[in-house]
Amino acid sequence: MGGPNGPAGVGFGRDRFEQHFDVSRETGAALATYADLLVRWQRRINLVADSTVPDLWWRHVADSAQVVAHIQEEVRTIADIGSGAGFPGLVIALMRPMFHVKLIESNAKKAAFLQEVLAQTGAGNVEILRRRAEDLSGWTADAITARACAPLDKLLAMTAGIRGSDTICMFLKGQTAERELTDAREAWNMTAQIVPSLTNPDSVLLKLSEVSRVR
Repeated sequence: MGGPNGPAGVGFGRDRFEQHFDVSRETGAALATYADLLVRWQRRINLVADSTVPDLWWRHVADSAQVVAHIQEEVRTIADIGSGAGFPGLVIALMRPMFHVKLIESNAKKAAFLQEVLAQTGAGNVEILRRRAEDLSGWTADAITARACAPLDKLLAMTAGIRGSDTICMFLKGQTAERELTDAREAWNMTAQIVPSLTNPDSVLLKLSEVSRVR
């Protein structure tokens, strides 16, 4: 489907975002600071596809924000895998300060960008871990998010060290989602819910629970 203000979200900016997702002006201001920083840093490092920058609020911010409605209130710790420019983890963190969000990003330049966003927005509920997801252990995430990171079977393997029996996984996926789900079931048991994307008719949100290895 198209955006609320035209095909592919044309003209969808901060004001439309605040109305559509019912967020405060304060939250909108923090997200605007984030968006402005991304546009500036994009000139130096490749954070998102250049073609998506004009529709940044729809293609990236709103696309990430749709995950928030699927996070249960009792969640405290969220691990965002392969955060890159911060989607969806940083958007979730700015929208919901009650969550402690760990942004997992091994690339030094992208981690530096994320750190700058934290400094400029004052977000105190975010932690940046410059590590590979598969090396994480010693703690358990209540929820795990990822967007354009890796195929599903690999994502599940990468996050095994921080995933508990009650952990919910929420992965934004494109056209290959159903095939990835079929392939992943060869190695993993799971309960899966496929939620149509709000921003792209070819994309979905995969919401997984009760994930365990096939014996």
